[in-house]
Order: sequence, then C-alpha cells, then structure tokens
Amino acid sequence: MSSRGASLSLHTVVLAAGASTRFGSPKQLARFQGQTLLQRVLATANEVTATTITVVVGAHAAEVVGVLPPGRASVLVNREWQEGIASSLRAAVRALPGACDGVLVLLADQPLVGAAGVNRLVSVWRSQPKRIVASLYEGVTGVPAIFPRWCFSELCALQGDQGARALILRHADHVTRMEHPEAGVDIDQPEDLLSLT
Repeated sequence: MSSRGASLSLHTVVLAAGASTRFGSPKQLARFQGQTLLQRVLATANEVTATTITVVVGAHAAEVVGVLPPGRASVLVNREWQEGIASSLRAAVRALPGACDGVLVLLADQPLVGAAGVNRLVSVWRSQPKRIVASLYEGVTGVPAIFPRWCFSELCALQGDQGARALILRHADHVTRMEHPEAGVDIDQPEDLLSLT
C-alpha cells in the first residue's frame, strides 16, 4: 500500500434508522451470539477504521441510543427516516468531515459481516481510492461498500427507499467487486435470526 493509501481518511457510517416493521420490534436491538445486532456492527466498525463512526438512528431512536456501547460512535438522528434508506444516506454524507476521502457504509442487519470481510474492502479501496469498492454476494453487488468522495453529491441526491446500490449500478464501470458471502445474510423477520442460531 502506498503512503497515500495509508493516509486516506475513511469514515464509517452505520445505518440503523429503520422501523423494522417486518421484524415486529427494533431489530437493531435483537440479540445474536450475546450481542445486539447494532453492537455487532459497531464492534466490526471499531476494528476496521480509526476514525469516528456515525450511527444514523430514526425509528425507535431513544431505545437504540440507549443501548449504544461506549466508544467512538457519534449519533445522528434522521428525522426523515420514514422516507426510506435514502434519507439516512443523505443525512450521513452531509455530516461527513470536510477532509473525508471515502465513506464505508455498513448496515445494522447483516449479522455475519465481520472485521475480516470489511478489512478486505478497506484494503482494496486504499489501493484504488477513486473506485467504489462493494460486496458481491448471491449475484448482487451491494453494501458493505466504500464510496469515494466523488460519489458524495450523488449519495446526497438519492430519494425514497433507494439505497446506495443505485449508485453502484449507475457507475458499474467504476466498481471493484469483492466476494463477501457473509453480506448475503440480512435480517428482515425473527425467523431469519432464528435460522442462524
């Protein structure tokens, strides 16, 4: 890795603002292997990046904030969470520090995503900092993913329930895809979590 790659500023955003309507209760607080799903993703984020982590909350904000572990995470309340995931991405990107070179987007409902897989994404991005580096699983390219600075204005333009995958599709020629099968497991309903235990 070049010294330039090592000095790049990567900020981590954890999206945890959803209402979990299909789950029936705040899935961010559901427990898996002794931790809440939110605690798991924050532990991964803490292992991967040295900068502050932003947790975007919305629905159930008070409950979610109440269980945040002490650490480097700052909380951003998305008051437009009902619009969908785009509102959380917009809020997070607008709050990024000015010197930020890239943003790592993590979700609170991918419990098998761990530091090893995310570190692979980070390592590749540091060697190719102008490219989007995204996870590839089950034929899908999506998050966890890292978006370089040139993507920020487009992330801020997303609307509705349109997530970052729209950007990945739009700029397919500028995407490096990394095999990340663990990202293929996401939690929508309680049965999804029970199937992992």
